[in-house]
Amino acid sequence: MLVVHDTLVHEGNAALAKDLPLEAARKLLEGGAALRVPVTGSVYGVLLNDPAALAALGEASSQPPYKAPPKAPVLYLKPRNTVIGHGAPIPAPAGVTELSMGPSLGIVIGRTACRVKAADAASVIAGYVVVNDVSIPHTSFYRPSVRLRARDGFCPVGPWVRAASRVGIPDGARVRMWIDGELAMDASPAFQRPIARLLEDVTDFMTLQAGDVLLAGQAWPCPTARPGQLVEIEIDGVGRLSNRIVEESMLVGEGK
Repeated sequence: MLVVHDTLVHEGNAALAKDLPLEAARKLLEGGAALRVPVTGSVYGVLLNDPAALAALGEASSQPPYKAPPKAPVLYLKPRNTVIGHGAPIPAPAGVTELSMGPSLGIVIGRTACRVKAADAASVIAGYVVVNDVSIPHTSFYRPSVRLRARDGFCPVGPWVRAASRVGIPDGARVRMWIDGELAMDASPAFQRPIARLLEDVTDFMTLQAGDVLLAGQAWPCPTARPGQLVEIEIDGVGRLSNRIVEESMLVGEGK
């Protein structure tokens, strides 16, 4: 079981994460402390949860290879190699001039969740975290591509987990993203499957474990950023995540 009372922070030199008051966590961040990823479970992404994303497919959603609009959540895995913490560099693969940014609310699971009803969803949520679901830009969402979505460093998570008891269920929370200090996104997405419904639909066919993170989805369209640029994502009530994109060749030998 994972229980968060306030703000779960994992300092770089600490063996375990600590549950701190928000102001104490902020002081660590402002003081330049290195922060590790605050959770250790699996991270699952969700595609096409924003009605605008499905609408952008238009008639293509009823043609091959899709054949019909999705009737269940379109899930994919962000494996361990993709996950990095606040402040860590996002590697841009050789030959890739821009990356698609995916500002997402991460739902952190607090206890084993299997066939959870929407009315009981709050009972399995430990907290929330800011996630950047990075990918190489593409237009097909059929059978989400591992090669485009599961590259090293393509899932920044942090800077901390904010307790659900402090946030509630933040459907429609304001999501903002800055690229080199300029506002690139300001959205309060109304997802096709709100958090409680999403948890019900996903846990109907798969079990989520304590520490797992289920992404609520991305507001459409997703901005892009280039190597060298600083990407900052803030979700109201949760936190602000910051990472710079760096050419992958610059990280060789540095434990990218």
